[in-house]
Amino acid sequence: MDPIMPIVALSVILGAIIAFLFFNSYFRNRQSELRSISNPNLNPNPKPLSSHSKPSHAPPSKKTHSKSHSHSDKDQNKRHHPLDLNTLKGHGDAVNGLCFSADGRNLATACADGVIRIFKLEDASSKSFKFMRINLPAGGHPMAVAYSDDSSSIVVASHMLSGSSLYMYGDEKPKASENNTQTKLPLPEIKWEHHKVHDRRAIITLFGAKASYGSADGSTIIASCSEGTDIMLWHGRTGKNVGHVDTNQLKNNMAAISPNGRFIAAAAFTADVKVWEIVYAKDGSAKEVSNVMQLKGHKSAVTWLCFSPNSENIITASKDGSMRIWNINVRYHLSEDPKTLKVFPIPLQDSAGTTLHYDRLSISPDGKILAATHGSTLQWLCAETGKVLDTADKAHDGDITCISWAPKSIPMGKEQVLVLATASTDKKVKLWASPSLS
Repeated sequence: MDPIMPIVALSVILGAIIAFLFFNSYFRNRQSELRSISNPNLNPNPKPLSSHSKPSHAPPSKKTHSKSHSHSDKDQNKRHHPLDLNTLKGHGDAVNGLCFSADGRNLATACADGVIRIFKLEDASSKSFKFMRINLPAGGHPMAVAYSDDSSSIVVASHMLSGSSLYMYGDEKPKASENNTQTKLPLPEIKWEHHKVHDRRAIITLFGAKASYGSADGSTIIASCSEGTDIMLWHGRTGKNVGHVDTNQLKNNMAAISPNGRFIAAAAFTADVKVWEIVYAKDGSAKEVSNVMQLKGHKSAVTWLCFSPNSENIITASKDGSMRIWNINVRYHLSEDPKTLKVFPIPLQDSAGTTLHYDRLSISPDGKILAATHGSTLQWLCAETGKVLDTADKAHDGDITCISWAPKSIPMGKEQVLVLATASTDKKVKLWASPSLS
């Protein structure tokens, strides 16, 4: 007999035994899983199914203009603060700016990945949000965004090696089809554009306001502020440059325009805040911009400011560790100076007890709650008393780059809530409920 045959026979027998043991173990485990599914009481740590979960086999959306964003159970577990309503994901890089439309139902974001996203906020607690993408021309990095005359037109500040550019994207109002009552998001197109503005310096803030003061015709005026010392004013619909000022303060931190389109104020390298008035002609157009007052009182650089909803007050935050509320509704033409109404210490300290300064401020549309940030920390303050209403120590996983209140309340289930939006270097935008004043 061939001496190799016993070896072959032994190998076959051992292989059969190993295969038997493997499949026996597999089928035992499978039966155990089936029993656990059929009787959840057998599983000591059941994991509930959630409508927030995405099926792993769901095919990706192929739409290029309207996409859906959803958050998962993992996001729910990470939600660590009671005021945290939702997270808008889908951004490929740091989010540099955001802006709500006048009705609060659209939120535009400017992302460093070169894309502007416009989210439809039908419900702040929704499991998913539709959004439209606007791809900027190649090489452009979005720095800021502001809505123009309506929710279908936005102005975008972009920066590239050749300098800063401004684009206004707009379209006709969406029309409902006969067979479908829901409107489709139309494709935006560039209505006007300007290049190499601000002597090629980067635009750091972009604010818009509907001019309603005096003889103004109700058009939106956009204020673009550069990292240098200049601020430029633009007619939102036509793109016409309607004004230019120089702060002469070494370096701008930001600039804002009052809600009624009357004033511009700039926070810069110095402790003083300069305020200009936009003068409108009889035909409603912006005629000139003149320096009318300065806010003097801080002892160090002003980092941020915001106007009150009625355009009569300015709130400033400084590196001197204080906030001030100023009354600018004065007869400056009679040499009446703006008045400091209140001074609050900034209620934020580091581990060593050193007072920190606020990076950004935003006042709620009712003028009652002030949102403020430092790094990744978000605080809500009572605008009347300066008292801290709530704090999110780590609101984002990176520094907060932009904050803005929705100008009107947004539906959340069966309720209407005031919503604050924050953007960050962590590629996320978050929606927050307003805290209670009591």
